[in-house]
Parts: sequence; structure tokens; C-alpha cells
Amino acid sequence: MLVMASVAKSAQRRLVESLPPSCLFPVFPFALPAAISLASSPMVSTGMRYRFGAFQLVPETRELLAAGRPCAIEPQVFDLLHYLVRERERVVSQDDLIAAVWQGRIVSDSAISARISAARAAIGDDGKRQGWIRTVPRRGFRFIGKVEPAETAQRESAVPPDPDRLHQRVAFCRSRDGTRIAYATSGTGYPMVKAGHWLTHLEHDWHSPLWRPLLDRLGQRFALLRYDQRGNGLSDWSVTDFALERFVEDLEAAVDGAGLGRFALYGRSQGAPIALAYARRHPDRLSHLVLHGGFVKGRMVRSGADREQGQAILTLIRHGWGKANSPFIKAFATMFIPDG
Repeated sequence: MLVMASVAKSAQRRLVESLPPSCLFPVFPFALPAAISLASSPMVSTGMRYRFGAFQLVPETRELLAAGRPCAIEPQVFDLLHYLVRERERVVSQDDLIAAVWQGRIVSDSAISARISAARAAIGDDGKRQGWIRTVPRRGFRFIGKVEPAETAQRESAVPPDPDRLHQRVAFCRSRDGTRIAYATSGTGYPMVKAGHWLTHLEHDWHSPLWRPLLDRLGQRFALLRYDQRGNGLSDWSVTDFALERFVEDLEAAVDGAGLGRFALYGRSQGAPIALAYARRHPDRLSHLVLHGGFVKGRMVRSGADREQGQAILTLIRHGWGKANSPFIKAFATMFIPDG
């Protein structure tokens, strides 16, 4: 028997009824902990870091830090910046960048220029000043700042790791259309996969008091696999196809990348229809199917009132995203965590 928590929509029931009998499984008996707050807890990262000015580049966790705090940076822009820093002793040609960052795919000059501009912007540089990334006419680019490699460096605000807490391992795979998907494994026990949904970030969620209690609780009983779906977190941001089929392919890529056989699938919110679609495609891969707070129809194909609310939310995002103390983003966050 399939147990669905907080799912009451008849359309979803019809979709479940269309699944083959081998797809209907009992639910794991665990409860979801309440949200705590939006604040992030200190993070401890180990491994090689590149320090330049107030910035630190952390390849292991794919983070750019400014004064110890994570900066927003697209995965492909991070790859470009990392490559320039690593190859800072020489001029890097466009062909070098295409081979290293785009894996040899055909890329226009304008696309490369856009990524260079984004990398400069991420570290407070621009094409006029060129304080960190210099354009060498007719040859390419070079990172010219003073870089200090540091082993096992810790953020200044970091706290000592708790040996009793779980650890996660982040890896990357490719979805069917070439989109890079980040996935993480943690915990021990029976394999469970959490279907991707908006809005996630493998590293930030791992160190957030909002999500970490749930991850710890699941990790005590299960070998948990999570991933950032396309457009989120450590996965590729520069994508245009957000169809359900692509989301299912992202899930397939993460599961196959981790080498899982038979497993339990947990779908919450946007992850519920993705989990259902995966179950229909691969019933023999699933031992359990858990749905929580799911839906079938997205907001933009529901009633006129829902569409208007969706447009209002998009307006909040456009005017408030990335701005410190923005009342727009606070209003947006309150919808997700009303008591946070």
C-alpha cells in the first residue's frame, strides 16, 4: 500500500492508480522535523584552498568565499575561475577554456566573454580595471592576482567538527541532455533517494539548521542520496529546459551515478510528481515510494488566481534576490517558513 502524507489532489490519485501494482509500497515510519530558522550555521571545509585578497576558492565544496562567507556563483563560472586560478602561471587561450570548462563543445565568443564577465563580477573585478583577470589581446586570459594555496584551511568563523555527526560526499554526473547534476551521499543503512525539488543547495542545506536535523535523522537509518536539480545549488544553472521529463532524467542520472540498485524514493513538494514519474518508468528499481506535500499541476496551469499569485512571487524574486535586507526577499522567505 502506498501512503501519501499531505497529498489530497484527485489528479495525483489518478496518476498513482495508473502505476503498476509492483510500484505501490509501504512508507517508512519517520516524521519530518519542524523548521528552525533561516540562518546558516558555520561550515567546516577541508582540502586545498586558493586564497587571493579577501576571497577563497574551495574546489572540494565548489564554493567561492568572500571574507569567509559564500558568494553566489554559477557552477560553470566557478569552473572557469578555478581553471584560471589553477593555471595562473600562464596565459589561457579560448581553446583551453573550451576544453576545460565546456568539455570541447562548440561555444561562441560571446558565451566565453559572458562567463569571463561573470567571473570578474563574482570577485569584484571588471573588464576595465582587470585587477584579477587580465585579457591578453589575441592570446587569451590570465589570472594575475597573488594566490596563496592553503592546505586544510578552515574558515575563520568555523567550529571544530563533531565526530558524531554525519559527513556527506559530493559528486557530479551528467543528465541525458548534458546538464551537470550535483549529488551527495551520507548516512548508512538501506538506500533512500530524495527526489530533487526547488529550492535546494547541497552544501548550504547540509550546514543549515533548517534542513540538517532532517538529514541527520534520515542518515541514522538510511544511506541517503540527495541531488540539486537543474537550475539549483551546485548543479548547472544555465539551462532552459525545465520539463518534467528532464527532471526525471536528472533523478536517473544521480541514481545511476551513485551506482544504486534497488532503493526507496522520497518525493516532497515538487519532488512528488518527479518521484511518481520515475516510479512509472522504473518500478523494479523501487522498494518503497514516499510522497509528502506533492502536487500534479504547477501553479501556472491552475486557476487564474494561482497564476496571479505566481506572477506576484516572481516579481518579489526579481526585485529582491541577492540584495541584503531586502523586504521583498523577506516576504518571499516568510511564505516558506512563516514561523522562521
